[in-house]
Amino acid sequence: MTKIDTSRPDSVLPTPSHTVGPFYGYALPFPGGGDIAPVGHPDTITIQGHVHDGEGTALPDALVELWGADPDGNVPTANGSIRRDAATGGYLGRNGVEFTGWGRIQTDADGHWYARTLRPGARGRSAPYISVCVFARGLLTHLYTRIYLPGDEAVLAADPLLSRLPDERRDTLIAAEQGDGTYRFDIRLQGEGETVFLEFQ
Repeated sequence: MTKIDTSRPDSVLPTPSHTVGPFYGYALPFPGGGDIAPVGHPDTITIQGHVHDGEGTALPDALVELWGADPDGNVPTANGSIRRDAATGGYLGRNGVEFTGWGRIQTDADGHWYARTLRPGARGRSAPYISVCVFARGLLTHLYTRIYLPGDEAVLAADPLLSRLPDERRDTLIAAEQGDGTYRFDIRLQGEGETVFLEFQ
């Protein structure tokens, strides 16, 4: 039997990845994470939904990150909108002025999440969408997807990504309108009705 000298890092073989945690609730969420739109902005919409595992169980400890363009289709370049307490260094939330297009939301005990952001404008040939990154238990790496808003069917049908998907898969990327500027977008990690996830290279 060969003995390995573990006192020297260069002699220890790498081990496979393991699922640890989830520890997403520690340090990553912050107050106002879903309050992306500036206060009182007329193009504000609310997107809400649940994150489900393959059996349909809602996950109470997932994180959903959103990135979106502004209503003119421009990618925001604001440095940030988070305020800190000068005495403690703790997060106070967003300042309600800058639009960074980015937010991070932790699901609640029922697996529910919501965000208030600006309705994105179209960029290039793509229909308007919001980019999504999902962190959840059992995932060794996070997952990417998109949220398209319902509206002009011709624009959605011409989108380079949506046009390549069969109807039943395409529908997993289009939010459901609920009225009053609110949309529902559930994320299913696997199984029946699995959300279409994207791979970036």
